[in-house]
Amino acid sequence: MAKKDNIIVGLDIGTTKVCAIVGEKTKDGAEIIGIGSSPSKGLRKGVVVNIESTVEAIKKAVAEAELMAGCEINRVYCGIAGSHIKAFNSHGVIAIKGKEIAQADVDRVIEATQTVLIPSDREVIHVIPQEFIVDDQEGIQQPVGMIGNRLEVRVHIVTAAITSAQNIVKCANKAGLDVADIALQQIASSEAVLNPDEREIGAALVDIGGGTTDIAIYQNGAIKYTTVIPLGGNQITNDISVGLRTSVAEAENLKKKWGCAFTSMVSKDDNIEVPNVDGSKSRTITKYMLSEIIEPRVEEMFELVRREMLKSGYENLVSSGIVLTGGTASMEGITDLGEQIFNLPVRRGQPGNITGLVDMVKSPMYATAVGLVHYGGKHMTEIQFQKGNEGNILNKLGIRMKDFMKEFF
Repeated sequence: MAKKDNIIVGLDIGTTKVCAIVGEKTKDGAEIIGIGSSPSKGLRKGVVVNIESTVEAIKKAVAEAELMAGCEINRVYCGIAGSHIKAFNSHGVIAIKGKEIAQADVDRVIEATQTVLIPSDREVIHVIPQEFIVDDQEGIQQPVGMIGNRLEVRVHIVTAAITSAQNIVKCANKAGLDVADIALQQIASSEAVLNPDEREIGAALVDIGGGTTDIAIYQNGAIKYTTVIPLGGNQITNDISVGLRTSVAEAENLKKKWGCAFTSMVSKDDNIEVPNVDGSKSRTITKYMLSEIIEPRVEEMFELVRREMLKSGYENLVSSGIVLTGGTASMEGITDLGEQIFNLPVRRGQPGNITGLVDMVKSPMYATAVGLVHYGGKHMTEIQFQKGNEGNILNKLGIRMKDFMKEFF
């Protein structure tokens, strides 16, 4: 296969699937030219638990994407999730003494935000500027060239367990791939599904994957809060499997084909067939009974999301509402239930700003992978986790910080 220097590949290594999407950067976003997907069994709640299984899934997804795109893939942008992800806001300040602010001053004040103590078993994966303050004047996005005595910055810092990040990189390396960068999954998904107005007015992205539910709150064009809830679509599947006494695979099929998260939308007269776990004759149940199993679990997930929003202190700033994405967001009735619980507008987020194979990826389940393509287009740097150098992740922080600064400005 031919090598293409201008392609960007997003690799979403999820709990239920591994997805590789190949894109080419365009003026308005990205042109999708290839997609590959493979079932994933090597992760639990977003964390790698079986290296070999994950490597095989990555190889299959990448091979399928290569065949469709007609090019060789050797460099990818990976997403990372899991309950090990911890994030917090930080503040830095330096003296300028009446001089004109230079880029070196901006870099220095961002470095000052990292004087907080971070445990030795964790690494910083993102340092995202929220706003700059020059002599008490807040809300500044571009301080370079201004004159002042004091420069401050507020940033959002995301950390991850070093071993979890290393295992993601190791799996990609063993599959024959270099990792250009690692991005928090909800930040990647935001690139694909949130529009500029939602980021400015205030919105909460809720990415419901198989093993985790990832939350990101935006306001004034900047990310204010991120967190991960260790609960996802797999818990709904397990509830169906236990409640209807059927296999997990059949429960997943029932959820995808007939599942509805809002019982008031379901007729009590519609019947569906449920295979028995022992392979004997199928039973007949109503769709309403299936919905009665699904709704409480989704409601529990939304209540946990609402609790996190209250904890963040930004719940009153989410003026434009909630954007649901991830595979579980495709379920019928989930936005209606969300509006009832959050008392806010809720919409289903699908990947945007794309051309090419739009119909193939226009689904919430591809939000992270498409978002990683967008992320890669914005953050193409010399960062690269070379094969065999999984331990050097910490050395990439300085480059990544400068890269985020380019986007912020």
